[in-house]
Amino acid sequence: MTAIKTLKRTRIRYRIRKKVKGTAERPRLSVFRSNRDIYAQLIDDLKGTTLASASSRELSKESSTKTDLAKEVGKKLAEKAATSGIAAVVFDRGGYKYHGRVKALADGAREGGLKF
Repeated sequence: MTAIKTLKRTRIRYRIRKKVKGTAERPRLSVFRSNRDIYAQLIDDLKGTTLASASSRELSKESSTKTDLAKEVGKKLAEKAATSGIAAVVFDRGGYKYHGRVKALADGAREGGLKF
């Protein structure tokens, strides 16, 4: 990624982060997308702790598209959140556009039972 593109995404992330705060009752669902994998965390910003996390590295990647894997990551994170007693989250798209893998992860989390 070029330096200008990275700087733009960083500015967008800070703009989102100003508005989106996670608490213990309603944590922030943070998404990071690399070229190969996708990662998601539930974060309590008041304490600065990660409550649950999931990534596509935990799943088997046999004959699945990246979008399908992202949806599975969302479902897995929703399962982990349910065991921790978390039902509602605020979504932090991490400076990425809300389409493709990011949207698939959000849809998977919703199917798993998380409320946005």
